[in-house]
Amino acid sequence: MINRRHIRVKVMQSVYAMIKSYDDDVLREEKFIKYSIKRMFDLYVLLLDLLVEVQKLAEEKQEISKKKYLATEEDLSPNRKFVENKLIKKIAESSSLTLYKEAQNLDNWSKDDEYIKIIWDLLQNSDIFSEYLNSSDDSFNSDKDFVVTFFRKIVAPNTKLAEYFEGENITWVDDIPFVNTWVVRSLTKQKSANAFKLGSLYKNQDDQDFATDLFKKVILNHHSFENDIKIHTPNWETDRIADMDMILIKMGVCEFLNFPFIPTKVSINEYIEIAKDYSSEKSGYFVNGVLDKLSREFLKDKKIVKVGRGLL
Repeated sequence: MINRRHIRVKVMQSVYAMIKSYDDDVLREEKFIKYSIKRMFDLYVLLLDLLVEVQKLAEEKQEISKKKYLATEEDLSPNRKFVENKLIKKIAESSSLTLYKEAQNLDNWSKDDEYIKIIWDLLQNSDIFSEYLNSSDDSFNSDKDFVVTFFRKIVAPNTKLAEYFEGENITWVDDIPFVNTWVVRSLTKQKSANAFKLGSLYKNQDDQDFATDLFKKVILNHHSFENDIKIHTPNWETDRIADMDMILIKMGVCEFLNFPFIPTKVSINEYIEIAKDYSSEKSGYFVNGVLDKLSREFLKDKKIVKVGRGLL
């Protein structure tokens, strides 16, 4: 499921786009955030389905080999450990995955099957594949460990696949690492006795509301937040603060003042980490310094009111 940090990243990107384009259509951008997050789920499903399609291709290759005019003993009696992998079979039989694919018309791998072939070629020529086929361990956990390793070492780092996803949806560029982790988590927690079910996009309704609430509150109040920043940070000239750093600081200020259940320390730590990934090398230190100073000033002025553990 999407976590709050990635929600913050999605909001940051939309705030940046609106401010830089001088666009004032808040409703349209709010719809785009929801669409962008929803498309993350499509990517999650496509990556899971890719495992199923690779298994299908492997089985098709075995059936073709059996029909060779001069078929070898190996062709006639192939090692079926991978094509019968228990975890991938559970994914293939998942009603939640099948219904979602049909509802969203996610037929990418039938149209772009060359990527299935690329992954299959890499897999069958890998050491992890030969070690798996030669292992005598036929348990569900052994199958699961193999699939997780297969995904981590072959699927997740594949640059051609990443380029394909980027071409399909530009917002997936930043989503791929997060969704890869999400897929691994889903695979790892699967139990042998349970049917495979797709994860939830949001943890709860609060997280879903957080995305739109944060975006609207930042956009509608970003001028007043900038004024607060000017007043409380006289040693920094706001026009010399990098655009991305300023947006992250405004988002932090917004959480200080408008989200009573989010501790100030949590907000500061989140925006430090986002700054490290999306702004300059020194932005994490800068955002930390400004937000820390602002939080102390706002507390002194009694502008921050936190509820329960939010004070910690």
